[in-house]
Amino acid sequence: MSRGACEIADVFRRYGAAFGAQYGRPLGPLHLLVLKALSMCRTAQLGGHVLECDACGHQKQAYNSCHNRHCPKCQASLRAQWFEDRQRDLLPVEYFHVVFTLPDELGPLALQNKVVIYNLLFRAASETLLEAAAGWKGLKAQIGFFAILHTWGQKLDLHPHLHCVVPGGGISLDGSRWVSCPRGFLMPVKLLSRMFRGKFLAIAKEAYRKGELTLAGRLQPLTSDRAFRAWLGPLYDKEWVVYAKPPWKGPEQALKYLARYTHRVAIGNSRLQSIDDGQVTFSYKDYRREHRQRALTLSAMEFIRRFMMHVLPSGFVRIRYYGFLANTHRKERLRKIRSLLGAPQPATAGEETDDHDNDHDDDAALTSHDPRCPHCQEGLMRAIDIAPRPRLSEILELPLMVPT
Repeated sequence: MSRGACEIADVFRRYGAAFGAQYGRPLGPLHLLVLKALSMCRTAQLGGHVLECDACGHQKQAYNSCHNRHCPKCQASLRAQWFEDRQRDLLPVEYFHVVFTLPDELGPLALQNKVVIYNLLFRAASETLLEAAAGWKGLKAQIGFFAILHTWGQKLDLHPHLHCVVPGGGISLDGSRWVSCPRGFLMPVKLLSRMFRGKFLAIAKEAYRKGELTLAGRLQPLTSDRAFRAWLGPLYDKEWVVYAKPPWKGPEQALKYLARYTHRVAIGNSRLQSIDDGQVTFSYKDYRREHRQRALTLSAMEFIRRFMMHVLPSGFVRIRYYGFLANTHRKERLRKIRSLLGAPQPATAGEETDDHDNDHDDDAALTSHDPRCPHCQEGLMRAIDIAPRPRLSEILELPLMVPT
């Protein structure tokens, strides 16, 4: 299948059924659901409806989307809603992009303990930013920010990291005024890096003591306290990667840039080049060679394996808000900050949508408005026949589609 004609769904349809067999064990419900949902997205297997023009009788078949958060075709509407919601939170200050990255050595631990390790990543990075801002002599303020989890690199390898968007300043510790960070500079990166390293390793040891970590397979030798501590030891001597980019030219630019990250999946359909003879070729940026575009070819089985590494546990929240942007008091804190800055308050808007996998229904969305007929341009397209979406349990029982 040539470039421009292939999708992730095509890989799953062709080779998904063989994937579990090759690795000698059946897929768990979560990975099986992702495999089937992405394969069936916008096909008859997920139901849909027939639209008919009330003037000329022109008909159009429309199929339901899967709305799975790992599907590259289903993220645009969620991303647009998130962007609209966050626009109301923008402040007239500089915005910074800070990235916290886990060392490669922790990859095997993360794969076996996704919920625990990714929660620790959020905790260590958020505590680092909040405490550093309150204690560093150049700021000494209560800041706010949001963080987005990504677990992949350009080659679909494991690369857990957080993208944090941080307004350049905060509320003074006594709550009386707004404190701006030094122009064009948030906080010292070395300070953030070392605080992050110390915090993560400390709470990782705490998780081990509480018995919260699974240590199986290649990690089984680390089940003794002495062995686990010895394994973590070299990480104290390593410089952990924390990267703070220069501020954007304005808050709107910052938000537009980060909106590309919020609902991104491990790889988009646009990067696929071909699916031929059991192999998948896709493009990637080579960051070691001036961000040049290169191509990588993997076996279809290896491509699916790498994709599945980045399937997040059910219910895991990958966008989180902290400080004065925390959900519990965001509106009140932002109102106070705008007052301190002498900035106008935003117009009242409707309720925000949460970052869920399935937060709206295809049938309701498509029957609540009357688009014009694409054929006669006069009549309105109305649903005349609806095939309901199957339940999740029913999707798991459906066979994978076989490409024609």
